[in-house]
Amino acid sequence: MSENWIEKENSLVRNFEFENFIAAFSFLNEVAALAEKHKHHPEIYNVYNKVTLTLSTHDAGNTITEKDTALASAINELIQS
Repeated sequence: MSENWIEKENSLVRNFEFENFIAAFSFLNEVAALAEKHKHHPEIYNVYNKVTLTLSTHDAGNTITEKDTALASAINELIQS
């Protein structure tokens, strides 16, 4: 997968850092819309300007599936645009 995602404990994990809380939360709003579109939702951890997203497919035994890699790729596109 890469593009700054790491595999950790059967999940894809990526850390993001933004200019401030508003920028971080704006990003999370975009992630929420993508998650709904993909019908797959990340675990989200946010403190001030830092966001950590964790992706795994719970109904597949908490493993990484195509759902996770597809959502990770879509999230990467948010950052690159």
